[in-house]
Amino acid sequence: MRNLAALAAVALAVAAAPRTHAAELKIGYVDLQKGVNEVDEGRAAKNQLKKDFDDKQKRLDKEQEDLKRMKADFDKQAVVMADDVRRDKQADLDRKFMEVQGLFVQLQKELSEREREMMRGIFEKMTVIIREIAEAEGFTMIFEKTDSGLLFAPASLDVTNELIRKYNARHKSAAEGAKKKADQGKK
Repeated sequence: MRNLAALAAVALAVAAAPRTHAAELKIGYVDLQKGVNEVDEGRAAKNQLKKDFDDKQKRLDKEQEDLKRMKADFDKQAVVMADDVRRDKQADLDRKFMEVQGLFVQLQKELSEREREMMRGIFEKMTVIIREIAEAEGFTMIFEKTDSGLLFAPASLDVTNELIRKYNARHKSAAEGAKKKADQGKK
C-alpha cells in the first residue's frame, strides 16, 4: 500500500512539473561501434588486430598439426609398444595437448587485451569529441546507441557522423601512424 502511495505521489509530481524543463532538454545519441568502424584510426586498428589474429592463428594451427601428427604416430605404433613405452608416449601426448590448449588460451587473452587497449584509446578520444559536440549544440545528454539500449530515436538526434568527421580531422596523424604500423606488419 505504501508503494502505491509513493508511486501516485511521483506521478502527481511529474504531472505538476512545469513543461519548460522538457523544452530545455535536448537528448542525442551516438553509435560508437559505427564510429570505431568508420574512423580512420579505428579501421587501421581493426586491420592491425586482424593481422595479429592471423599470425597467432598460424602459430596455433602449426601446434595443432604437430599434435595430430604425434597422435597419428602414437595410434599406429601403440599396439607394438611395450606397456611402459606406451605410457610414456601417452603422457607426452597428453602434455602436448595441454600445451596446445594453454597456448590457445594465452593467444586469445593476448588478442583480447590488445583489442581492449587499442579501442580504449579511440573511445577516450571519442568521449572528448562527444562532449564538445554536446556543449556546442546544446545537448543535455548523449546516449550510446546499442542493440539492446536505444529502441527508437529520430535520425536528427544522431551525432555519429559528426563524431566521425571531427575525429578523422583531429586525429589524422594517429590514424596514419596506425596504418603505417599495420602496413609494415604485412611485409
